Amino acid sequence: MTAEAEAKPSSSTLDQTRFMRETGLAADVAAIVEPVLEDLGFRLVRVTLSGAVDRILQIMAERPDGTITIDDCETISRGLSPVLDVADTVPGKYRLEISSPGIDRPLVRPSDFEDWSGHEVRIELKQPVDNRRRFKGTLEGFEDGEVRIATEVGALGIQHLGLPVALIAEAKLALTDELIREALARAKKRHSDRPSDGAELDEDDLED
Repeated sequence: MTAEAEAKPSSSTLDQTRFMRETGLAADVAAIVEPVLEDLGFRLVRVTLSGAVDRILQIMAERPDGTITIDDCETISRGLSPVLDVADTVPGKYRLEISSPGIDRPLVRPSDFEDWSGHEVRIELKQPVDNRRRFKGTLEGFEDGEVRIATEVGALGIQHLGLPVALIAEAKLALTDELIREALARAKKRHSDRPSDGAELDEDDLED
């Protein structure tokens, strides 16, 4: 962990490649669907495979600007279904589910940490740092391969820490009133010049 830096990079200059990687079958699916999504104009956020009997293959995606609509989800489903059928990566029956990242979204790219700087985040590491694996605090961006957060550290009070992105197992925004207001404001701004069904801000997103 390092001291807080003075300068912060713009999210547009950061690596847009996902550092979060699936394992097992989900990783195999991700390798198949990610280039297809890119060709369709979207980017992959996360792939999960759940359920033992009634299995659900969930593919979380978004546009490069962070938005996604119901129509987008239908477009993605139509584009991916035949590809997944041919690849036959997931054996047996399953239900394909296309979803948005939700307001309390997972953070999977370095740029995500800059885009949502100032909001509360929960981070779990692959291995402990100073005997601690879980961190909760205010996101302060991303710099030099580290996620910057302000978090309370016992008797030391609020400390500004840098967590190596290579050690992050999971990072997710915490659902707060401030985050909801910010997400609504961003959606309104992005869609002010074109029709929007508001799909990226429906009840399903709040429950993600």
